[in-house]
Amino acid sequence: MTGLGPLPQALYNGEHFGLKEIDTEELKGAILEKMMDAFIYLQRDVFMGKITDEINAIDFLMDKSNVVPRLNSLILHTEPQYLNLLSSSVTADIEDFSTFSFLDSQDKSAVVAKHMHYLTRDDAVISAVTLWIVADFDVPSGRKLLSHALEHMETTFHSRLGIVYNPTSKINEENTAISRGILAAFLTHENDLLRSFLRKLAKEETAEAIYSGDKIKTFLATEMDKNAFEKKYNTIGVNIFRTHQLFCQEVLKLRPGEPGIVSNGRFLGPLNEELHKEDFHLLEKITFSDSVVKIAGIVENMEMNSKHMSDLVMKIDVLTSSLPVRASRSDVTLLKENLSVIKINPPENDTFFDVIAVVDPLTREAQKMTQLLDVLGKIVNVRMKLFMNCRGKLSEAPLDSFYRFVLEPEPFSGASNSPSQGPVAKFLDIPESHLLTLNMITPEGWLVEPVHSNCDLDNINLKDIERSVTAEYELEHLLLEGHCFDMTTEQPPQGLQFTLGTRSNPDVVDTIVMANLGYFQLKANPGAWILKLREGKSEDIYEIIGHEGADSETDVGNVIVVLNTFKSKILKVQVKKKSGKIKEDVLADKHEDRGMWDSIKSFTESLQKDGRKDNNILNIFSVASGHLYERFLRIMMLSVLRNTKTPVKFWFLKNYLSPTFKEVIPHMAKEYGFQYELVQYKWPRWLHQQSEKQRIIWGYKILFLDVLFPLAVDKVIFVDADQIVRHDLTELRDFDLDGAPYGYTPFCDSRTEMDGYRFWKTGYWASHLVKRKYHISALYVVDLKKFRRISAGDRLRGQYQALSQDPNSLSNLDQDLPNNMIYQVAIKSLPQDWLWCETWCDDESKQRAKTIDLCNNPKTKEPKLEAAARIVPEWVEYDTEIRKLLDHLENKKKSTIHDEL
Repeated sequence: MTGLGPLPQALYNGEHFGLKEIDTEELKGAILEKMMDAFIYLQRDVFMGKITDEINAIDFLMDKSNVVPRLNSLILHTEPQYLNLLSSSVTADIEDFSTFSFLDSQDKSAVVAKHMHYLTRDDAVISAVTLWIVADFDVPSGRKLLSHALEHMETTFHSRLGIVYNPTSKINEENTAISRGILAAFLTHENDLLRSFLRKLAKEETAEAIYSGDKIKTFLATEMDKNAFEKKYNTIGVNIFRTHQLFCQEVLKLRPGEPGIVSNGRFLGPLNEELHKEDFHLLEKITFSDSVVKIAGIVENMEMNSKHMSDLVMKIDVLTSSLPVRASRSDVTLLKENLSVIKINPPENDTFFDVIAVVDPLTREAQKMTQLLDVLGKIVNVRMKLFMNCRGKLSEAPLDSFYRFVLEPEPFSGASNSPSQGPVAKFLDIPESHLLTLNMITPEGWLVEPVHSNCDLDNINLKDIERSVTAEYELEHLLLEGHCFDMTTEQPPQGLQFTLGTRSNPDVVDTIVMANLGYFQLKANPGAWILKLREGKSEDIYEIIGHEGADSETDVGNVIVVLNTFKSKILKVQVKKKSGKIKEDVLADKHEDRGMWDSIKSFTESLQKDGRKDNNILNIFSVASGHLYERFLRIMMLSVLRNTKTPVKFWFLKNYLSPTFKEVIPHMAKEYGFQYELVQYKWPRWLHQQSEKQRIIWGYKILFLDVLFPLAVDKVIFVDADQIVRHDLTELRDFDLDGAPYGYTPFCDSRTEMDGYRFWKTGYWASHLVKRKYHISALYVVDLKKFRRISAGDRLRGQYQALSQDPNSLSNLDQDLPNNMIYQVAIKSLPQDWLWCETWCDDESKQRAKTIDLCNNPKTKEPKLEAAARIVPEWVEYDTEIRKLLDHLENKKKSTIHDEL
């Protein structure tokens, strides 16, 4: 009766799981997922008082609108075809086949609907649900469908039943005997008499008797008008069956004889299995929705007969159902409208949209909504009410930003129809006494960067600027994001590596799959791309077995992705280990558990493969934002180059570098002979976002080390921008980390007068670290191979996600997080000489310092520029040298511009 199908099956509160194969692990996961979904609604119902201790929980759940009497995939999970039943000016009779054949699909449907006759329970009652059954009633399957529909009509109070004829064979009087009897009965009788006669015709013994030569009138009940029936039966031509059959073929796309069903204009078919009485109950329950009740309630107040009322309900229901799904409408009554509501009347005396916005004005969401409402008012005629739902008490100002949402009501051109420079955000009447920062909030999946500015966007002081501050941003890349899962374990394949490229250049970018949600992201641009497993262990151990959201066949090894929209493209990739590779691990060291000869052979092969790769290069990573810190950064770079004999490659986080720095860095590289690369990573949408620019940069220092660099980079040294290097960093690169993924320098203890400021000596940090050191993040070395192998990045992000929800946690994000995770991700303590800082270290230890950090002094709060010149004598020399280079470049640039003019 329930339509569950073959056993075994599983249900949760009556809801079918739909698992293809039920195994223990799969069922366990599915149950947990269902429970989590159900808890949300149950908690809300308890909170709203809909569930109390006195209410039977089973009855409460079973009375929900989504509980159905039967499971039928055709009815529940098939997207129906919506018939347009609204007639145009063309009119045609149902028996005028020649005219009917020239009508389009909409007019054919309208003609069939107009001339349809119905079986109802009561002529005077409006029927909110209109059912049409489509079949050849001169074959047993058609008669069985009619019989089950009539059983449903015995108990329903909402439905009426119409018949659409779809003959199997050539139409003539002999092979349409039952169909003609059904049609004659509809044309001459109604209600109970019609229902009882149709039940006789649906029986197989009746059909056999008629086809054996019995007259159909012998089956008429004594109460029926035999003369009227017999006259109609004998005069029915074949044209009505031909029009119905043509409607089935051209509109419903059914072959002759194929059955189907239409419910309030929604067609389902062809029917591949028998529909029972319970299926009709299910179809009625789904069709008889809240919207149908509302439509019927409105139609009932119109002065017309019940058939026309039922027709109107059917037509309006299918029309509204075919539209995109929208949120349900609700009336909003606002209290105290006099003082708390801003009312804006529609500018035009015409039909208007009624817009009610409820906002807390001192929130970021309200800042965005202001522009949305402004643009909406320019696009359509609206009556607007803006309700200020303010918080009663504030301990501090909740907003520290001025916000503009770049959105225009329509495309526009420049002056005199010249090409527009594009939409802009303008900030006017900004107070001049504050130090401001310009930041851009972009759509997910966009990598945007400033390409031109006339000042330091991190330190905007309007009182010192005579003209307007301008900045131009550029959309540089579109992101391809995805989630990858091993279908054998149903877990993310930690350490699996992907490459994205083209046929001619297959490895344009690469990345690693995070254990966090199996997430990966790759930089791309509009066009067609090939996503594949990276050559090496990933490709040797795994194979792609399926994917969703891409543009190629799901069973192809390489995944073809077409980026043809500015919206985010998110893939779901399924992989599994190849046969014979089940026990192998992508993250395992390739030299583990191997003999000496295998290791030497593998090492030789890798050297041959990466013949042009300089394995002795020193990779230095740093981040900076704002002209001041970029000035420090250039000096730090020069100090590294002066003290390092090894070839150096600098890696900079591109996201927050100024256009000026990006313009100068190629000239510095040429002048001083170093390599450099700008790396980017978009903060994942699922990872808790930081709002302050400084904290975002701190996050980039530690949260994405495993995915920020190309996978060929094995070791990286992070050096803060405000640091001066006095020693060869190659020694730090080659330092033995004793199996730890990274090494940090502990904070100094030697300057005793600063003991009161050493927060790590008391409270949480003292109890958490016990006898371990609290390390500073200004300088650290990372073994990226080890870091990736132990999934350190995934662990750090998981802990960050848990702690960052509390605004009082992770005060110094880049430092607190690795120190808090010291028991899960080990830190090797570097010798104290590797980082000297005047704030925490005494003067005697300065002479042994290999690097000097200009860290802030909480006691004196001395400006960094003054501290740099006082603490580090060579800093001034480096600064002067860099300044001369910048002046030379500026003069050269001016000279080039002058020559061009």
